[in-house]
Amino acid sequence: MTYEIEYTEEATEDLIGFLRYEQNVILDGIGRQLRFEPTRETRNRKRLRPNSTASWELRLGRLRVLYDVETTVQIVKIRRVGEKRGSEFVFRGRRGEL
Repeated sequence: MTYEIEYTEEATEDLIGFLRYEQNVILDGIGRQLRFEPTRETRNRKRLRPNSTASWELRLGRLRVLYDVETTVQIVKIRRVGEKRGSEFVFRGRRGEL
């Protein structure tokens, strides 16, 4: 099963704020980690506690991709892309809430 990857407008804007190298790391990680079995928990993928942003987190070093999965239509929806600094998420240079 191959999942289609979709980006929200907010996630696209988040992604633009990263350096080109970081963008490549993020896009490569999304392609490798989320195209197949995006709901399987691994060392780098985990289900989040209920929140208003997303159900899942993909860890790529200090970078984070927050996403939801629609299993019936096989779509991974990328909601936000940011950094993890300590226990906080940072999106476009600002602390973000989950």
